[in-house]
Order: sequence, then structure tokens, then C-alpha cells
Amino acid sequence: MNPDNFKNSSAGKCTRSLSKHPYWYYVPNPLPPQIDLDWEWVNLLSEANIKLVELFGAGQLLPNPNLLIRPFIRREAAMSSRIENTQSGLDQLFLFEADKTVTPEIPDVEELANYVDAMEYGIKRMQELPVSSRLICEIHKVLMRGVRGKHATPGLMRTSQNWIGESGCTLMNATYVPPPVSEMKDCFPELERYIHSDAKEPDLIQCALVHYQFEAIHPFIDGNGRIGRLLIILLLMEREIISQPLLYLSEYFERHKDTYYEHLLNVSQQGDWNSWITFFLQGICEQSVDALFTIERLLALREQFIELALGTRVPKVVNTLIDHLFSTPIVSVSELSKEWEETFTAVQRAVDYLVEKDILREMTGRRRNRLFVADDILSVIMTERAKAVVKNK
Repeated sequence: MNPDNFKNSSAGKCTRSLSKHPYWYYVPNPLPPQIDLDWEWVNLLSEANIKLVELFGAGQLLPNPNLLIRPFIRREAAMSSRIENTQSGLDQLFLFEADKTVTPEIPDVEELANYVDAMEYGIKRMQELPVSSRLICEIHKVLMRGVRGKHATPGLMRTSQNWIGESGCTLMNATYVPPPVSEMKDCFPELERYIHSDAKEPDLIQCALVHYQFEAIHPFIDGNGRIGRLLIILLLMEREIISQPLLYLSEYFERHKDTYYEHLLNVSQQGDWNSWITFFLQGICEQSVDALFTIERLLALREQFIELALGTRVPKVVNTLIDHLFSTPIVSVSELSKEWEETFTAVQRAVDYLVEKDILREMTGRRRNRLFVADDILSVIMTERAKAVVKNK
């Protein structure tokens, strides 16, 4: 890490280690920073708050709160993991969840499944714990369970130095080296104190500051990026800015991946908080609008499907199946039969009925262990890349 790149920063300082093989590392200053008023992000803050109020209201008015939460969490999981170069997408995740007896084509799909479990765990655990080091460590343990990084002390903050840079780089030529363990143990409690302080900054600005600070501290050996982005959602929910995890901000970060990393690094190197906050608030605005549009389309689609299921000769579990498709748009008859404790025949009749109504399509071409996909639902909640993969199955 070149200390000359950080000499003009007011956000922290570079220090040379006293180890046998000295290297430079960066320690961020405690939050909050001194930020000059920027009217661009003041206006953006107002717009973002308006959009989030609308999203909060939409979440409150959902006829079944669980109806859309699952696909939104999975979309966030796929996008956050893709930033870390995970190859699996929503298609593989839905296939994996539909039939876990089949070996996934891309092994790292389990990382996405873990992200889903970690977020759902964190949201449930917040009923008992505030956003804190304890909660974050518990979530990290779920995230890293049985996947890459499973040997890197899941659930425990690091006890060795880590660094960020191109593949194969060392401490000497890394782009960024976070605080060593001794100083990291001071930095993280400072961050936790800020989270629970009566800070003067608006909540969204606090979220932007906390995300940067978490990334700068890099408290875990692996999984920091995903935990840092998940932390944004948990903070927004804890402060009741959103009522449900309906904001998939990682899609914005992934779409502007290079800019995302550049802004975070520029805070460390130049103390450029304004550009990072502006970028963050733009993401809130864009993804709030997208989430609202997605909710509207999915609810309209649900009404359309329910109308097609009206009549006296409709199989008994059809309506249950319709709602289930909005959380899991790829299904297995045998798996649903076990989950619902219904006969295989009852579930198969409901599936056949929706196939006749062009709501479901058999996607495997097999005679046994078949999977059925709701294409219209996928067209709303999945990216173009993911849709192309599923259609080619």
C-alpha cells in the first residue's frame, strides 16, 4: 500500500507496522467525520427519504408480508454475492431451493443460500438484539457456514492481518491494508458506539458512514463486503426507515461496481465523503423506485393469477400454490408435497391446472423429478441474464 496515496486524507491515517517485514496500513478516524455541506446530497437526501416513505408504505400494505420478502431477499443475495465474483445467480438459487437433492451446476450457489439464511436470521434476531458486534458475528457465522471461507473463523473477528488488492498481491503491494488486529479491536467498538449514539447526522447519512467504516475496518478474514452491505438493510429496518427488506441496494452497487469501490477508496485516500454520500443516496433513490415498480407488477400479476383460479372445479391447493410461486417461482411437486403435508396427487393436480393456464411451465424435460417454473414471475424479479439462463434450461 502506497502511503503517498493517503497523505491528503482527513478520514484516517497510514501507519508503518513494527513487524519484522514492515508494511503500511490504514486506520480510519472514529465517526462522525467533519463534512462540508453539499447541496447536491441535501437535495438527494430529501428525495431518498420521500422514496423510502413510499416503500415503507408499500411494505405495510402488502396483503401477505411474506409474499414478496423472499424474492427481494434473494435478489439482494444474488447481487451482493456477484460483487464478490460469485458465479451463481438467482436462477441457480431458485433451482437449488426447489430441489436440494440435485447437485447444483455451480457449486457456489450455497453461498447465495447462506446469504439468504444470514439475512433472515439477522432480521429475526433483531427482535432480541440491536445491531451490534454480537449480532454481526452471529450473522457472519451463518454466512460462512460450509462454504468458501468456512475455515476462516466464521463468526469470529479476525486474529491476523488481511488486505485488499488484485489476485496474488501481498501486504507490500496491496491496494488497501486495514488496521492490524490490535487497532481493529479499538476501531470496531468505536463504530458500535457510533451506531448506538444519538448522532446528529440524518439516518441515511449515518448508514453511508457506517458502511464505509465497516469496510475500512474489515473485521473478518472473509465475507466483509457481504456483511457490510447486509448491515445497511439491518440498520434501515432497525431505525424503521423501511418496514420490510424490500430494498436491494446491492444491485445498484453491482451495476456500478468499479465506481462503488472507487468511492470507498477515495474516502480513505482523499477524505472525499461527499462523493461517497452522493453515490449512496443516488442508489437509495434508484433502488426504491425500482422496488416500488417491482412490487406493483408482482401484485398485479398475483391478481391476474387468482382470477384464473376462480371456479368450482379448481384443485384445492391452487391458491396456496399461486402465493408460493411468488416466493419460490421454481417448484418441485414432491418437495411441495412434503412441505405442505399434502398428497403428491393433490399437489400435482394444482400444478397441472396452472400449466393449463400457462402460469407454470415444465422446465426439465424429464419424466421424473420434474421442476416447474413461473416464467411471468421470473420476468419481473430476475435480471435479464438470469432469465436467459432459465429459459435455456
